Amino acid sequence: MGRKDASTIKLPVDQYRKQIGKQDYKKTKPILRATKLKAEAKKTAIGIKEVGLVLAAILALLLAFYAFFYLRLSTDVDPDLERDED
Repeated sequence: MGRKDASTIKLPVDQYRKQIGKQDYKKTKPILRATKLKAEAKKTAIGIKEVGLVLAAILALLLAFYAFFYLRLSTDVDPDLERDED
């Protein structure tokens, strides 16, 4: 059987949470709303890493395209030019 005194003792974690809750209520609604919007904007914003990866992918694609056509056109040698040299 449990004691009634044991249930009245609050854990330090619960006291801390209650204290934080009281501090949160002290803030006004516009401040809370602004903080929430700022956190959401930070979460959904495109980071520098993503922009850099997209630019690197586009650059790699352009280089591959350029290299393909460069090699394709540079290997085409006119046989008529070689015959004239002989």
